[in-house]
Amino acid sequence: MSDVAIPAVNQLRTELGDFSSIICFRAIVTGTEDALGEKAAAIALISAGRRRGKQLAEQLGLTGMGIDSEKIVSLLQSALGKEGTRLCIVDKVVSDGEGIWVYCRETICSAGEPQGSNRQLTFTLGAIQGVMEQVTGKRLRGKQIESILRGGSFDVIELQVLG
Repeated sequence: MSDVAIPAVNQLRTELGDFSSIICFRAIVTGTEDALGEKAAAIALISAGRRRGKQLAEQLGLTGMGIDSEKIVSLLQSALGKEGTRLCIVDKVVSDGEGIWVYCRETICSAGEPQGSNRQLTFTLGAIQGVMEQVTGKRLRGKQIESILRGGSFDVIELQVLG
């Protein structure tokens, strides 16, 4: 249990609460892919995630904070992990001044996918990218460079600063 306080948000539904199932999320993803095609759906989902990530960073007071990996990891674990929205577990954030690497697992985008699947992180990647853009104050380009589905130990998101 983290000692980080997540800002209170009014419950959106009085009886069912604020959470939905991964099954419904996957139906949104695959339905969007069917309607728009894989590439357009990925752009839309990454964009939606990015917007959510920016909102989250603002709610947590992370805007312009700079990368303090221990504090960022703790805040992201609280907000996105078991005590939060359960989007994913963020295990570590590494930065070398040129790039940022975020190591995640149990991502909503990979849930239920068979080993060897070519499924890419979309909404999760966008959410992490949005948070890191707010934290660093820079526009970033994200891409998944490692996948649990394809033999990796983590789903790894690499973020590079755009010119």
